Amino acid sequence: MDGIKLLLITGEYPPMEGGVADFTAIVGERLAQRGAEVHVLTSEQAALQGERPGAVTVHPRMRGWGFRSLYRTVREMVRTLSPDLINIQYQTAAYGMRPAINLLPRVFRHVPVVTTFHDLKVPYLLPKAGWLRRWVNRDLARTCRAVIVTNAQDRAELERLHGIRRMEMIPIGSNISYQLPAGYDRAMWRGQWGVGNRTTLLSFFGFLNDSKGAIELIEALKQLTNEGVAVDLVMIGGAVSSSNASNQTYYDRVKDTISELGLEDHIFWTGYVANEEVSAAFTSSDVCVLPFADGASFRRGSLMAALAHGVPIISTTPEVPVPELVPGENIYLVPPDDAAAVAEAIRALARDAGLRKRLAQGARELSRHFDWDSIADRTLALFQDTLAVGKGSGH
Repeated sequence: MDGIKLLLITGEYPPMEGGVADFTAIVGERLAQRGAEVHVLTSEQAALQGERPGAVTVHPRMRGWGFRSLYRTVREMVRTLSPDLINIQYQTAAYGMRPAINLLPRVFRHVPVVTTFHDLKVPYLLPKAGWLRRWVNRDLARTCRAVIVTNAQDRAELERLHGIRRMEMIPIGSNISYQLPAGYDRAMWRGQWGVGNRTTLLSFFGFLNDSKGAIELIEALKQLTNEGVAVDLVMIGGAVSSSNASNQTYYDRVKDTISELGLEDHIFWTGYVANEEVSAAFTSSDVCVLPFADGASFRRGSLMAALAHGVPIISTTPEVPVPELVPGENIYLVPPDDAAAVAEAIRALARDAGLRKRLAQGARELSRHFDWDSIADRTLALFQDTLAVGKGSGH
């Protein structure tokens, strides 16, 4: 089936900052390279001044994601574009916690809808309406023609539901490629933060929220500095995503914790920077620490980026087994919500160059399994199969 026409719906898209924004842009371009006609409906915050390069047509039309505005816009685009398939890039916060996107397959039954779940966090709709929050996510999964999950945890959760027509696990890749700036010099990059060769430089990457474990990392840093361990931390990238300003509260907590513990001179912030500068910061660090509250997962773009850069990684034990993550070979795992365990892991890696080297090599090898071309091929194949099954069943 050549020339499939796709309408991708996403709450965020570049130049908005966010993992789903980057994912949608990368996959959209790869699908267009494979002959698909790709249109993206997204927030008006994604509007650019001037021309947008690439083969994807972006429609930054959504001021909000309420029922009336979403359905009116989608109805108009379906009428004018006649897409073969709609692909929802689903992350609750990206749609302003509004449930209209969850019910879209019920309203547009004549167009096949496939949903890519980037997380299964339930949206906040009404106080104490927990059953309703759970229902809208489950209903979205059941009413789609197919569901894409990106990790083992989400697959395990959805496998408990009855009524899902088809589910595929297709991972995300790293939205940050390994691409150092011209003339990169490691000592010079570390020197800008005043970090010498004898100091262990930790890195943390990604937007801040209460699932990322940043406060536990900062508490571990305090334990180590109290013991006289030479250790600093670089916080790579932007702190609060464009589509989820509610995380500002957690960012404020992080900053307050740093101030209360007197760690301002040990922690450096890059801010939101270009790919090359992210690569340089990763490469300049000795260990990346990602102590997720809900365990290491391939849905985490920050983990994928660390793997792609071949950095030794400390993270937390997954909630659901992830066979690809092998402690001592490509990752160092500690219990979640345990600053003391994080501190001990950092001590272990700081004094064992051989272990750091083994973890770095293992991370680099594991990252090869998350190639964007493979992700695009599998996604397009699922879309084509979904359409073929629909025609065969008379839908």
